[in-house]
Amino acid sequence: MVLIGVALIIIGFAFRLNSLVVVTVSGLVTGLIAGLPIKEIITQFGEAFTTNRYMSILIVTLPVIGLLERSGLQNQAGHLVSKIKAVTVGRILNIYLLIREVGAALGLNSIGGHPQTVRPLIAPMAEGAAEAKYGEVPEEDREEIRAQAAAADNIGLFFGEDIFVAVGAILLMKGFFDQNGIDADPISMALWGIPTAIFAFIVHSIRLYLFDKKLDRKLGSKMKKVDSGSKKDVNV
Repeated sequence: MVLIGVALIIIGFAFRLNSLVVVTVSGLVTGLIAGLPIKEIITQFGEAFTTNRYMSILIVTLPVIGLLERSGLQNQAGHLVSKIKAVTVGRILNIYLLIREVGAALGLNSIGGHPQTVRPLIAPMAEGAAEAKYGEVPEEDREEIRAQAAAADNIGLFFGEDIFVAVGAILLMKGFFDQNGIDADPISMALWGIPTAIFAFIVHSIRLYLFDKKLDRKLGSKMKKVDSGSKKDVNV
């Protein structure tokens, strides 16, 4: 009978009702069916909110990023990079990959991320570099540039955080080894993550270099055709 609360959540979400109301009602119903007094149920709500109150900080970042984008953060980032002729898409993403990986190795996982860094800054900067070099960029290539920006963030975080001794993966392996009677030092495991992180950086740097070459072949050839066409018109 206690599982009726789960059914209420499924029904509420299916009918697209307010999620906060659905979860609250489900919690109240579950507690009453379990025989808990109403005072204790409310106490449980308060304790859960107090324990997880810091999670609301993540929610606050979303409207802040939205306001920054509305104020032209993406446009300014792209415009700034478009003035630098030597910058390419691959070079920008390679620099961000290095920053992300080193930051994660030092435990600074929040220094980057898709919503707070990639979408408002890194992706527009990469698109601006492409526009500065090739002019108008087709939507298909823009989507691929954004995907490459997200991939640089993922790879940098994934391989960089394994160097930090207090990361969850290291602690999980330490606990697993202890349960099976294997002596393992967390610091040694973290240090063994350094060669893997370096190798991952080299491999993805090569991928970004090849991505630059791909854009050159696809978009650079179009620019040459446009330039040759304009010269013919001038001669005529």
